[in-house]
Amino acid sequence: MLLLLSCRSGRRWGRAGARQERRLPQERRLGPAGSQGRSSQGKTSAASPAVNQGQEGKILYRQQLPALSRQPRPNHAFDHPFGEPGGCGARSRERPLPAPARPLPFAPAAVPALPVPNHVGSGMAGEVQCLSYAGCNFLRQRLVLATLSGRPLKIRKIRAKEEDPGLRDFEASFIRLIDKVTNGSRIEINQTGTTLYYQPGLLYGGSLEHDCSPSRGIGYYLESLLCLAPFMKHPLKIVLRGVTNDQVDPSVDVLKATALPLLKKFGIDGENLEIKINRRGMPPKGGGEILFACPVRKILQPVQFTDPGKIKRIRGTAFSVRVSPQMANRMVESARGILNKFLPDIYICTDHMKGVSSGKSPGFGMCLTAETINGTILSAELASNPQGQGAAVLPEELGQNCAKLLLEEIYRGGCVDSTNQSLALLLMTLGQRDVSKVLLGPLSPYTIEFLRHLRSFFQIMFKIETKTPEEEHMGGEKVLMTCVGIGFSNLSKTIR
Repeated sequence: MLLLLSCRSGRRWGRAGARQERRLPQERRLGPAGSQGRSSQGKTSAASPAVNQGQEGKILYRQQLPALSRQPRPNHAFDHPFGEPGGCGARSRERPLPAPARPLPFAPAAVPALPVPNHVGSGMAGEVQCLSYAGCNFLRQRLVLATLSGRPLKIRKIRAKEEDPGLRDFEASFIRLIDKVTNGSRIEINQTGTTLYYQPGLLYGGSLEHDCSPSRGIGYYLESLLCLAPFMKHPLKIVLRGVTNDQVDPSVDVLKATALPLLKKFGIDGENLEIKINRRGMPPKGGGEILFACPVRKILQPVQFTDPGKIKRIRGTAFSVRVSPQMANRMVESARGILNKFLPDIYICTDHMKGVSSGKSPGFGMCLTAETINGTILSAELASNPQGQGAAVLPEELGQNCAKLLLEEIYRGGCVDSTNQSLALLLMTLGQRDVSKVLLGPLSPYTIEFLRHLRSFFQIMFKIETKTPEEEHMGGEKVLMTCVGIGFSNLSKTIR
C-alpha cells in the first residue's frame, strides 16, 4: 500500500513539475546552460527515474517546440535550444543520423538534352549564344545580322524534303562572298548541304573581286554589302561580275539611285562612296560588271525622317543591250505618255551599250525614280524576259507598266521606298543611343521578317504607329517606325 501511494504521488509530482516547466520555458533557456534543466531532472529522477523522465520529455517536446518557432534564438554561442545537450528534453530532440550514402551498383543514366527551339540561344550563360533556324528563307538576313552582332548561327533543314536538297549555287556564292569580306570566319556545311554552321569573324574589307552566280542578279549580293561595308576595318572596294538587271532582284541602277542617298543621310558619305556600272549583263548568261566602293565609319548618327514631301521631278534610265537602240527610245515615249499628265519635270535618258560592255545575253529594261522636295527618292523598275524564257515583251508595254509601278510606289509613299526599308531599319538599329524616326509606307513581308530577326540578334524592338494620310497628302496608310539605337561602334576601324 505504501509503495502504491508513493508511485501515485510521484506521478502527481511529475505532472506538477511539468506544469512548472511549461510556465518557465524562457527562463530555463535564457539562464546558464543546463542550470534549470539539471535541477528539474534531478528531482524527477529521485521520485521515478524510469517513468517521469519519459513523460516529462514528451510534455516539454510538445509544449516548447512551437514557442521556439515564435521566439528568436538567444544570442549565446553556448546556449542550446533545449538547454545543455543531455539536459531536460535533449533526448526527445535527438534524431538518428542518416546512414552514409552507398555507391550505386550502376551508373546513373544521362539526362537527355531538350531540343532547342528556334530563335533561342543554346549556349551557356556568359558565352555567346548560338542561334538556330530551320529552312532556307531569309538566308541573307541571318548571315548579315550574325556578322554584325558576332553571334554564331546554325541553319538546318535547308530544303531537306525537296528532290534536290541543300544550298543552291547562288547561296553558296553568297557564303563565299561573306568569307571574302571577313577575316577568321568559320563556315561548316554538311555533305548534303542541308545544315550550315557559321561563326562570324572580323569584317576586314579591302580590294576584292567576286564572280556572282548568274542565277540571281548582282543586287542580291550588293544589298548585303551595303549593310556590311560601313563597318569594316578597311574601306571596301569590290568588283562584282554577273547579271546587273533581272526581274527578281533590285537592279544596280535602283540601288545606285536610292541606297547611296540613304547612306549619306546616316553620315556615310564621301568621294569613295560610289557604284559604277562598267558592263551590263542580262540573264541568263550575264556578263555584267560593277564597281562598289564605300568608306568606313565608326558611328552612325540618328535621323528624323517624318515628312517625305511632294514630288518635284522624275528621272530614269532606259537601257538596251544586244538589241536595236530603238528599243530604249520606244520605252521612253510610252512612259512619258503616262507621267506627263502629272508632272512636267521628267527626264529619261537612254543607255545602249555595245561590244564587250553589252554582256552575253540580249535584253532591255527601264528604271524610274521620283524625287521629292525633301530629298526622298522612290523607285520602280522593269526588265524584259530572259532569252528563251517566256513570251516576248513589247518596249511600249514595258514602258507603260514601269510608269504605273512608279505611280503605285508614290501612292504608298514614305521617306524610304520599299526596296530599302530593311536597310533603313538596320542603320537605325546600329545608330547611337538616341531616338530615330522614319516614316515608311506599308511594310513588305521581307521587312516584317527583318524586324523579327533584329529582335533575335540585337534584342531591339521598334515602336510602330499607323498614320492615316490627311486630305492634302493623299496616299496609302503610312507607318512611323521609332527606335533607340544600340550604340554600335565600329571597333574594327583603324584609328589614325
